Amino acid sequence: MTTTRTRLLTALGAGLTLAVAGCAQTGSTSDAGADDYPSKPIELIVGFDAGGPTDIGARLLATELEEQLDATITVVNEPAANSQVAYTSVSQAEPDGHTLGTINFPSAIITTLQESRDASYSRDDFAPVALQVVDPTAIAVPPDSPIDTPEDLVQAALDAPGELQATTSGVASNEHFALARLKEVADADIAPVHFADGSTAATTAFLGGNTDLLLANVGDMIPLLEAGQVKVIGVMTQERSPFLEDVPTFEESGFDVDISSSRGYAFPAGTPDEVIDQVSTAIREVMEDPEFEEKMTAQGLAPTYMDAEEYAQYWDETEQVFAELLPLVEGDQS
Repeated sequence: MTTTRTRLLTALGAGLTLAVAGCAQTGSTSDAGADDYPSKPIELIVGFDAGGPTDIGARLLATELEEQLDATITVVNEPAANSQVAYTSVSQAEPDGHTLGTINFPSAIITTLQESRDASYSRDDFAPVALQVVDPTAIAVPPDSPIDTPEDLVQAALDAPGELQATTSGVASNEHFALARLKEVADADIAPVHFADGSTAATTAFLGGNTDLLLANVGDMIPLLEAGQVKVIGVMTQERSPFLEDVPTFEESGFDVDISSSRGYAFPAGTPDEVIDQVSTAIREVMEDPEFEEKMTAQGLAPTYMDAEEYAQYWDETEQVFAELLPLVEGDQS
């Protein structure tokens, strides 16, 4: 996990120092309440429906954290407005370490960058705790498609600009950013078809023959691939996915496209640093357990741990990347 973690921190283009990242963590230096933490049940707020990848990962972790922290952890699902409702709940909670929230990129970033969302919170309202999963974006075509590689896809898009249609799980989703980035680096003009109801609706449309391309997280591709319903032609990350070792990356094919979704955890800002460190360390210990790693990979979740300081830096750098790409997707809301 250390190699993957280092790659992630450098791939996004470092520029912020760890000292700055430490300030961005927005935790408190107060030790009030830290000695007897936790003193009551912990509420873990998940911004997606029960049964989805974020919820599954959170519940797997919560079960193990209960033992590590000697605590009761209750998972509460608040799926609405691209997780904005859940992020609002976390940011406004008492900063005593008893309200923890799942943080998904790009949603946690986009809801603050887009003024039209009128979010009541900003990056500074969260204290990052740990990263759990990084799930790269992949592109698939029907099994009988003549497109086999990223190079084939780019050439097809160059030959017929705007004619290929690809699914996204909504405007300013990671799939939408992926298409914008591919157009930027390869001049590949692929028309996005947005499904505001999320990846399930997008997948249904693709399998029904309503789009040419399916963009989804690697974790969502695996069951479709095993069922013979798709042909995955490329993964948008620097290193090949351990779940799709035979599938080339866009990077190795000559296209600098590195877009992933990620899932981590944060407390509201002002949570004591001692509590943040305690929970971050507990998550690390859980994720270092081979049995837990096996449980995650069995669900198609790629374990990628970062501690509180590293996750804060990753958050800030990822925000910078999406801020630069946002004008491209806002100007292309087909």
